[in-house]
Amino acid sequence: MTLKIHAALTGAAACCFAFAAQAADLPRRAPPPPLPPSLPVFTWTGFYAGVNAGYAFRTGSSGFTDPTYGAVTGGGRGGGFAGGGQIGYNYQFTPGSGFVVGFETDLQGTAFAKADAAYLGTTPYYSVRPSLDYFGTVRGRLGYAMDRVLIYGTGGFAYGGGTRSTYAGSYPYTLPATDRTGYAAGGGIEYAFTEKLSAKVEALYLHLGRGSSAATYYNASVPAYYGAGKQESGFALVRAGVNYRF
Repeated sequence: MTLKIHAALTGAAACCFAFAAQAADLPRRAPPPPLPPSLPVFTWTGFYAGVNAGYAFRTGSSGFTDPTYGAVTGGGRGGGFAGGGQIGYNYQFTPGSGFVVGFETDLQGTAFAKADAAYLGTTPYYSVRPSLDYFGTVRGRLGYAMDRVLIYGTGGFAYGGGTRSTYAGSYPYTLPATDRTGYAAGGGIEYAFTEKLSAKVEALYLHLGRGSSAATYYNASVPAYYGAGKQESGFALVRAGVNYRF
């Protein structure tokens, strides 16, 4: 009987050793690898500053009719280069995709083409209206962001100024003021190609005018006519720019 018990214990021990050896060969359950850190969601919120350049297109016609002397032909001004800088602030309600509100102010220098020669009949008509050497805007912006792409509309206050005409000294009446005010409206698209840098293309319409013209003066000793001519207060602006976001 003792031999049978000993044999049974020996067999049980052998089974345990065999089971332990098989268990050691089984693959161990390792903990899952940690998830990679999530990338930060892009947002347009923050201050920015940048530069821009573009072309301004005059929208008015060149001819007009003087109430006293008749039709004046020519005298229209062409478009030209406009460039400068801008600063602003955006706030995005939901990072990633969502609505964006903000404001922007810019200041531009201009290099418009000189006015064509104007005539009243065959007599020269010299404009005493000042040039537009610079303009600026203070605008609100409302848009929708799709990650790094922002599509927006914009509008607000516009102002500008320039220098007196070379013929202003020959005009005996009150001269038009050199400063102008009005409005600007338009829209654009902006793309952020890094976390800090973005590029935009924008189109604006600006209206800078007072809506009145000075009386025409005839100097028979020249002979020539002098006056403010037709008010060319509106122009379109297409420009591209780069912004740095702080």
